[in-house]
Amino acid sequence: MHTVELLHQALATAEELGYAVREEWLGGAGGGACEFKGRKWVFLDSALNPIEQLEQVCSALRTDPAIYLIDVPPQLQQLLDIRRSA
Repeated sequence: MHTVELLHQALATAEELGYAVREEWLGGAGGGACEFKGRKWVFLDSALNPIEQLEQVCSALRTDPAIYLIDVPPQLQQLLDIRRSA
């Protein structure tokens, strides 16, 4: 699967987990997940390439315990290193 497709899957998964996604030009200096006013956010740095943006989103998803409560596409599971118990 192409990186851009994985990025779209990761963003859809983030939104399913309640993240608001915002793309901003941060000059390659930032981005990632945060929470304020009770809302979870993922800021994508539009100065970064899709691989780096995917890593930003995956970093947020890896630290969210709710990731284990939803269905995650198999290739994204592999990228996130999610192991499900039987």
